[in-house]
Amino acid sequence: MAESEPSRDSVQSDPPKLSELLDRGWKTYEELEDCAEPPGSSSVQLRVRTGLSQLQDAAQMVEQLDLFSRNEDLEEVSTTDLKYLLLPALRGALTLKITNRDQRLSNVRAARDHFMDFLTRCKDYQVTQFEMPRRRDRPGTEEESPHGLAAAKSGTADLVGMATQRQAKIERYRQKKELEARLTGIRKAVESGQADDEVSREFYLLNVKRWISVSLEEIESIEQEEEILKNMEGLKQNAPRQQNLPPRAPIKPFILTKDAVQAQVFGAGYPSLPTMTVDDWYDQHRKRGALPDQGIPRRVAVEEDSDAKEREEEEKEKQVENDDEESLAKARNWDDWKDSHRRGYGNRQNMG
Repeated sequence: MAESEPSRDSVQSDPPKLSELLDRGWKTYEELEDCAEPPGSSSVQLRVRTGLSQLQDAAQMVEQLDLFSRNEDLEEVSTTDLKYLLLPALRGALTLKITNRDQRLSNVRAARDHFMDFLTRCKDYQVTQFEMPRRRDRPGTEEESPHGLAAAKSGTADLVGMATQRQAKIERYRQKKELEARLTGIRKAVESGQADDEVSREFYLLNVKRWISVSLEEIESIEQEEEILKNMEGLKQNAPRQQNLPPRAPIKPFILTKDAVQAQVFGAGYPSLPTMTVDDWYDQHRKRGALPDQGIPRRVAVEEDSDAKEREEEEKEKQVENDDEESLAKARNWDDWKDSHRRGYGNRQNMG
């Protein structure tokens, strides 16, 4: 018993095999794709980082074993080694699932590098025909060319490029659906262990072709997100300057009177509220530079005031000429009532 226990511990301490590391990382990705938990939850993020660690260990072992070479053809790669072509693509997909906002820009760039590594290897082995995305190591080099010749030349080429990209997306989508349909029928046989070498090789080749389409789509999305993240970083750098502005004092309510005499004699009617004449209000806002008519030319404002006064005088003259007794009586009664009643008389709802 004492001799059997160390041997059991030594078996348990053996590192996992290369195939086990790939299968665990691949399974983790597929489980997270169907997971209903929030992507930012601690349990999901723990599984993401565990899967990435397993795939990273597998990638190091593949590099040490030197399984792939640019000098060999796809037919020379054994069926057991064919599935390890998927390692960079799976690492890129899991890297995109990290939800750390502070490191999001570096994460999307790392994911793009993984996808580009996968596509480059597939291009070397000529797995299928596709156009490699252009690396944007130094963005803006065309804009910095003298006299903007590169921008002028790309005007017509952009329309052709957009039409070509749209057609390529449609073709990739169609191929992706066909590959997924074929994979559904073969997966059960491979997972059950009943598939022969030919069926297993077809299964892994179909997965590689499917991930080529996925990688091209993800790189396009990454480039768009990268531009947004760069703009957000620029806004964050300018944010402290805006926060240093002094806070604006709250506006206190007041009663605006016609002149100082009215404010002193009649009062506001509400002793709890301060009073202010029109002249005081104007002087106060003129000093602040917050007058509503500052953007209007003075000549236009004077013309508008003179037109309004002329219209008022014309209306008064018309009323006098027409001897409107009703309006005259109403005006006289209103003047008599104001002489004998204080402002706010009878209003008992808003008394201070």
